[in-house]
Amino acid sequence: MQRAQFAAPLERMVRGLSSLPGIGRRAAERIALHLAASPAAVVRELCETLVRGREALGICEICGNLSEATPCAICSDSARDSEVVCVVEGPREVAVIERSRAHQGRYHVLGGLLAPLDGVGPEQLRIAPLVERIRAGGVDEVVLVLSPSLEGDATALLLQRDLAPTGVRISRAARGIPAGGSLDHLDEVTLGNAFEGRREMQ
Repeated sequence: MQRAQFAAPLERMVRGLSSLPGIGRRAAERIALHLAASPAAVVRELCETLVRGREALGICEICGNLSEATPCAICSDSARDSEVVCVVEGPREVAVIERSRAHQGRYHVLGGLLAPLDGVGPEQLRIAPLVERIRAGGVDEVVLVLSPSLEGDATALLLQRDLAPTGVRISRAARGIPAGGSLDHLDEVTLGNAFEGRREMQ
């Protein structure tokens, strides 16, 4: 008979924390034990901060990024280059690219990558709004900054097919991103090189 390692309430905390991306069982245990040893008021304030933050966030009606207001600060910034739109998987990639300062244009968040086995098809991605945005005019180039994985490549090919009739120039970040790599693990110089080395998709 296997004995429980933690008291039931603590075990529930561990399971809840380990469901978060990037947090394994051991990290979840450390966090749960830290919270369990903290004053209840501190934990309550943390929980309330998370809830308030989640409730205050919405989706920008233009780019699809997480934002407190819509349009978001990037879409509202007249100093940004509106003729170049960087297409990314999600809000995390926007944050990574913004830290690198490699892109001075606007963004379009797809909300994922094609993954048919996981039930993610073109209908689940924000492709139609991107096509509409291009057809509305004012966009000269679309830069696809997608992870160089099977899912990323399939998504890039789909976007190339759907955007081709609009006549917009389509390029993809090239040099500097290793195959199978993830954007959030790249340093600023590497990501900047990827933008500078982008190539037009044929």
